[in-house]
Amino acid sequence: MRLTWRTTLLQLSEPLRISRSVTANRDAVWVRIEHDGLHGFGEAVASVRLGLSASSIATALETTVRPWLARFAAPESAWEVVAAAAPPGLPAGVLAAVDAALSDLVGKRADRPVHRLLGATRAPSGATARTIGIVDPERAAIQAAELAALGFTVLKIKAGTPDPTDDLNRVAAVHAAAPHARLLLDPNGAWTEAGTRDLLPRFAALGVEAVEQPIPPGRPDLLVRIARHAPIPVIADEDAAGTEDVLRLAGRVPGVNLKLAECGGVRAVLRLVDVLRDSGTEVMLGCLTGSSLSLAPAVQILDRAGRLDLDGHLLLAHDPWTGIGGLDGTVRADPDAAGLGVRPAAWAVVR
Repeated sequence: MRLTWRTTLLQLSEPLRISRSVTANRDAVWVRIEHDGLHGFGEAVASVRLGLSASSIATALETTVRPWLARFAAPESAWEVVAAAAPPGLPAGVLAAVDAALSDLVGKRADRPVHRLLGATRAPSGATARTIGIVDPERAAIQAAELAALGFTVLKIKAGTPDPTDDLNRVAAVHAAAPHARLLLDPNGAWTEAGTRDLLPRFAALGVEAVEQPIPPGRPDLLVRIARHAPIPVIADEDAAGTEDVLRLAGRVPGVNLKLAECGGVRAVLRLVDVLRDSGTEVMLGCLTGSSLSLAPAVQILDRAGRLDLDGHLLLAHDPWTGIGGLDGTVRADPDAAGLGVRPAAWAVVR
């Protein structure tokens, strides 16, 4: 098998402001594994929060993944092993990209979609949330109305400004502009415990049905206590950044946001889904901002989650890959395409 990669810059259609940062673009590394004339692709995206840069991703591919892949004669055997015995020390985001490239290649060799390799009997499809960043209420209302007209039924509103009134006004504007949309709120850990207890009833009155990570990560027991008395479900996000974190929260919070780049790929997430089943903790399937290639593996298993937040590709000015939909509010796996079912957009160059 031949491993190669390429770094590219993904530009957002407009800067996304959240409580802790503003993102205008993101580096992505496209991983390609070739065998017998077929190619499998995956994507790892750089993330300051996860400690991943494009250069560290490339280093991990060169020093860890390449010699590890050399042990295997065929992609099927590597794909079987990588889920259970990943190369030691490999960052979860890189592991997820390698797992995606192998699954894409194995699916193409078998002429089967990845979701069928993973046990699905039909192509998964579901409504995804669409993010509205921290913008003024007027802009938020315009975005909400446009998204609702396109078919989005779930809107996720970023919060966590210094003055909570700004957040309340933004949510009120979105609710008025898209009265039939389900609303999620995400302060990205910007609130205090006291602020959370004060604000959640007010947001619930505006139609918000769940909140992600209201307090800073690192105190999961406090998050559990807040969730116990909250008027709406609390979903752990930054406090669920990895397998061990999720296992500590199983059955203790209403929901967890699982991201392949934090857990290590599709099969790692599926193991957590099995653990969480019947625990009382619902699964939200989330993502980082990335192209359709980055999100395609998650789309293969979206039927295993209660909530979907798979809009990272929809935030881009130009998505260099295509194949999972989403512009109408619904992401879907291709029922017929082998592998991950994505392909380069007509203008994109993938070497």
